[in-house]
Parts: sequence; C-alpha cells; structure tokens
Amino acid sequence: MRLLMEQFKAGAESTIMEDHPLNHSSKDGVSSEGSGSPRGRKVTARWDPVEACRPVIDEAPVFYPTVEEFEDTIGYISKIRLEAEPFGVCRIVPPPSWSPPCRLKQKDIWEQAKFSTRIQQVDLLQNREPMRKKRKSRKRKRRRHAKIGNTTCSEENPASGTDEKFGFQSGSDFTFEEFKKYAHRFKMCYFGREEVMENVKPDVIEHQSTWNPPSLEEIEGEYWRIIEQPTDEVEVYYGADLEAGTFGSGFPKASSMVSTEGETDKYTISGWNLNNLPRLQGSVLCFEESDISGVVVPWLYVGMCFSSFCWHVEDHHLYSLNYLHWGDPKIWYGVPGTHAPALEAAMKKHLPDLFEESPGLLHELVTQLSPSVLKAEGVPVYRVIQHSGEFVLTFPRAYHAGFNCGFNCAEAVNVAPVDWLPHGQHAVELYSSQYRKTSVSHDKLLLGSSQKAVHALWELLFLGKEDLDDTFSWRNVCGKDGMLTKAVKARLQMEEERLGHLPAALKLQKMERDFDLKDERECFTCFYDLHLSAASCQCSPGRFACLKHVKRFCSCEPDRRYVLLRYTTDELKILAKALECELDAVKLWASKELGLLSDDDAHIFLLDTLDEGTLIGKKKVKVDQDDSIDLNSDVMLVERESECQCASNGKGDMGISSVKLIHGSGSEQQKVSGLYVVKEADGENSGLKS
Repeated sequence: MRLLMEQFKAGAESTIMEDHPLNHSSKDGVSSEGSGSPRGRKVTARWDPVEACRPVIDEAPVFYPTVEEFEDTIGYISKIRLEAEPFGVCRIVPPPSWSPPCRLKQKDIWEQAKFSTRIQQVDLLQNREPMRKKRKSRKRKRRRHAKIGNTTCSEENPASGTDEKFGFQSGSDFTFEEFKKYAHRFKMCYFGREEVMENVKPDVIEHQSTWNPPSLEEIEGEYWRIIEQPTDEVEVYYGADLEAGTFGSGFPKASSMVSTEGETDKYTISGWNLNNLPRLQGSVLCFEESDISGVVVPWLYVGMCFSSFCWHVEDHHLYSLNYLHWGDPKIWYGVPGTHAPALEAAMKKHLPDLFEESPGLLHELVTQLSPSVLKAEGVPVYRVIQHSGEFVLTFPRAYHAGFNCGFNCAEAVNVAPVDWLPHGQHAVELYSSQYRKTSVSHDKLLLGSSQKAVHALWELLFLGKEDLDDTFSWRNVCGKDGMLTKAVKARLQMEEERLGHLPAALKLQKMERDFDLKDERECFTCFYDLHLSAASCQCSPGRFACLKHVKRFCSCEPDRRYVLLRYTTDELKILAKALECELDAVKLWASKELGLLSDDDAHIFLLDTLDEGTLIGKKKVKVDQDDSIDLNSDVMLVERESECQCASNGKGDMGISSVKLIHGSGSEQQKVSGLYVVKEADGENSGLKS
C-alpha cells in the first residue's frame, strides 16, 4: 500500500552562526534555508512494508555490568574487550540504579537554546552520481511532489548549480521543543495511515492512540529500502557534531549544576560521564592537554527518523562511547577492526565512481552501503539496537554506521585504553601514507604513558606504595609482555630503522623540551607528528620533516641539515628496560627523566646494567661517600668485557652521537666503582680500555 506523507512546517526559525550552535530565538524569525528545504515544503513519500529490505545479520553482544563492575569504567571496558572486540561494537546496559539527570531538559534550554542541523538526502546516501558528473551533465532529475493549495503537482528538481560537495548542506536551526514536534510529525505522516493523518492537526506532536507506530523491524526495513531501492526523495534533518563544550553536555558538570543529596556529585564524577571518560586514569588521552572537540570534548547528536551516521572509523582508530540520553532507539551496525580493509574494498568495488572522484570518501561520513551487500562480500556485520539510557562502545578501527528510529538525543566521545596504542601507531603511519593530518600527537601520548608507568613502578618497587589504584593499573601494562612495553619497543624499532637510513653526514642534535609546546610540529610533506624526532636545514630553520622525508626537504648539502631527537635510541632502550621492570633501569630513568632522585643518589653502578653504546648523559656521579666528579661531556658505555668501559665524545657538541671511541690520548681517567670514566681533555676525542 502506497501512502501519502505530508511534511510538517514547524514554527519560527532563526539564522545563527555555524560555529555557535547555542543561541536563543531571534526576533525576526528568518530562516537560512530556502523554500525547497525539508522544513519549508510539503512533499509526498511512500511506505510499503512488502518492499522492506531489513538485513539478515547477527546481533552484537550486550553486557550488563554489576554495580561493583560499573565503578571502574576503564577496567570494565578492558574486561569485556576480548569477548566484544571481534564484533567491532557492543551494547552496555548500566545497572538500574544508574540514572543521571540530563541538563538539556531544563526548561530554558529545552524551549530557547537553538542548535544547527544538516539536511540529509537519505535516498542518495548509497545511490548517487559523482558530483563532477552531476555538474557536467545536469541530467539527474528526481521527481518531487508538492502541494499548492488542494492541488497536487510535480516539479522536476535538477541538481543545484551551487552544489559542490555532497552531504554538507546546512539546515534549519531548532530548539529541542521545535525539533521534537517536527520529528514526531514527520514520523507520524510517513508511517501513519492516510485516512488518520488527514485529521491530525499540525500542532499535534505525540503519537495518537488511533495510530499504531511501526516496529523497529519495520523502520529498519524501510530505511534500507530507501537506501537500496529509492523511489522518492527522502530528506531529513540531523543535529550532528554539536560540541558539548559550546552547547553544553547532557551530563552534569561541576560548573553547571548544584549538588542535591549527593546524587549530582555521584554523576558529576562518574567515569561514565562522557566529560570525564577520555582523561580517566588508564586512558592515554589523559596526556592530551588540548580540549580537542569530538575527541576529548563530547559531541551531541539530535536525531529524527532516518537521520543517519554513515560508515566510518574514529579518528586515530580510537575507541568511542555513545550514550543515548533520551528518545527513540538508534540502530547500529559494526564491522570488526580486523575486517576494516575488507569493508573498504567492498565499498570501492560497489561505488567505484564515487571513490574515483573522492578517494577519501570514507573520511567524509556521507556514504552508506547496505549490510546485506557487505555480508555478500564476506564482510561480517553485526547489529546493535541502542535504547534510551544505554551505551554503545565501538572498538579500534571498527567501522560503524547506523540511523535513528525517531526523535532522540545522544552524546559521544573517544577514549584510549593502553591496548589502543598499537592501533593508534598503525593509524598515524596510515595517515602519513595518505598525507592526512593528525588530531593528536601519538608519540606524546605514548611517552606520557611511559613516564607515568615508570613513576608508578618507582613508587611500587622502591617506596612500597602498593595501595595506589593507579599504580596497579599502570603496573599491569608493564613487564616484558606488557602492552605498554611492547608499544614502546615497537616505536623504538621503527625509530632505529629510520635513523639507520639517514645520510651519515647528518648531524644529530638534542631536541629542546619545548620544541612543540606552543606550536604543533608536523612534517611539511605528510603531516606526521614530530614530537619524538624532526629533521630540518639551515636554509629553513622553521620548517621540518619527518625522518621518512628528509631527502625531500631541500637540495642543500647533507652537512647543512640536522636531526633533532627528543630521546636517542639508547635512551629509549633504557625506557624499555624500565618498563620491563628492571630495577636499575627504573632507578636510572627515575633519576634522569623524572627527577625522583638527587644526583648524589644516582649511583654509577647503574651503568653496569646497560647495553653497549648506551648514552648515559651529563650528570654528577657518586664515587665514594663524600667524593664526586663532574663529567663535562656525555658519557657512553662502549663495550663490555671483564669490566665496563665508558667513553666521552670529547667535543661536547656531539653527545648524542653513537660513535664508539676505544683508543686515544690526552685523557684523564679515574676509576669509579669498577668502571673507567673518561673525562674531556684538550678538546680531543679520547677513550680508555681497562
């Protein structure tokens, strides 16, 4: 049965600045949309249950944490990871006692605060022509039905000559109250019976007792019918990517709500409060100092029936957590991260023209492909139905997509448990190969995590502080097989290989600690983050390259170029050993990098644990109880025989060089704790053997 749908035009609209979605109603009531917008026109659409295209796929797992399990957010995510990650996505149902207040329902916000929307052409999310071809031919016309008075006519709707990129058309501004009315009216008209809808007044917003709402299965079947077999235009609004830092989070925040009997405080400090989640202990995003919108600052999503979020992975392949504050369910589809390349291949196979025009199409979040098609291509796809008050967790590099079944409001943010680190490393290498900018400094997160872990190990192993929760959490990712240890060693190997391919004439210099403190430093070619190492030249001192693109930097002679290293590979080896819980390495790193030991407490016997070629660095070292010497140049362990031997670089300006000096003259030697320490003399390279 084909049914008539008449879209409802809601009340006054106002124009706002796109970068300030929180606004109140304007006096002039002017809308930024034209008469052809969904809100401003009357159209017809059709629903035929017989033509439903509901995918036949398996469900993703659902988890029901106990009150005790729910107390530790990062711990619970880690607990369910092995079971849930193979599905790419899962649903988490909080304990019944967990019911946070939502500030967005406060009367002044609900009725006055306005948010911006986008117009989504649902019928074109999968089946559309490339914009280039569309602009060139102007042959695509879709029939749009409009009513003028009581007379129905049809008009041809050629593509707008101003369309430059699909899926980014700005929509109306709404209050929550206005959007609720519009969304309910749309859904009732689309799925209601014609004879019933003729008697429904425009200001009726709630479901009528005379109207039987469609089931979730019917809505899902119709959604994919629109996507796969479109017959009419279906355009909806979506209030997507609304920054909680500007519009306001749905969760309580200490600065926005007053405590009542401790309940607000309970939800304000909860790890499941998405304002807190990214920087919880155990999430490496706690080392990200900037408030990156959509990563560490949550985004809000206000949806209506059929409003969609298309296939995508999170930035840097991060985890994401989505909470549905209120309203009709969301239906999600997830693909495990292990099958991300298979999904990408299937998308390119079935939509070749779109990918030819825009190779980065999947980064734009404007394209769907039916789960049925993906399943036929051997890509596993799983379904999640998220209800109000529930969380959906997506895993690293897990593609996900979905749509809303009616009016609702959700909030989402990213999180990065330590097990994310290898996924994040893969992401930045992939971004580099695609010449794509990064959102966070992966090396900064990796090194920040490592410093925190060594500090925790120091307190545990040397101070006996075994009752600190965060100490245990960081200890659990250390050791020879620890996730953090493996991530650091993998990064060390990568850095060693890249340094090994550099021209021998390049100078190695120590990077200043504040090198990227105020300004982001990225490769001029591939945008690779340069927190750990960077290359430059005297001809362009403010321009930098990553180690992979040193040769592209300029045509100057190699001796004019230089490489800046935050840590040498020798120093990173010490860090790796410290993370493996080697006591002497923990003590050395705690002294040298964390400042937890005084110089007099940094005993020289620590050198005896280091590998050949390990750089020790400038420091005052203890000889006897009341005697010490100053090393005026960096000291490096040369080789190990019956006793350790050390060598200085002599010149003082090549302290991070890996040159090993065995023979020389003009040196002053002094035996310290069974070691030969070489001191600088006469400005010449020098060294000794025991």
